Amino acid sequence: MNQITVLDAVTAFADFVEPTDAELSAIEREMPLILADVDLIDAQIIAMDHAPNEVDTRRVRRALARVLAERAKLTNRTADTTPAGGAA
Repeated sequence: MNQITVLDAVTAFADFVEPTDAELSAIEREMPLILADVDLIDAQIIAMDHAPNEVDTRRVRRALARVLAERAKLTNRTADTTPAGGAA
C-alpha cells in the first residue's frame, strides 16, 4: 500500500510556500504602517489594563495619529508609483 506522509504532502508545495520578491518588497514598504498599528494596539491594551487616565488617552491619540500619518504616506507612495491611465 502506498502511503502519503505528512512530510510528502508539505514538501509537495514547498516551491509555493516561499513569498516572492514582489511580496517581500510590499511587506517592506508597509512595515512602518504595520509597526504603527502594533504600537496603537499596545497603547489600547495598556489603557484597558487599568482605569484610563490622561497619559493613556494621550498615548492612544499619539499612536492613532502615527497610524494615520503612515497610512497617508503609504497611500501617497502607492499613488506615485501607479501608472497613469486606466482600462479602456
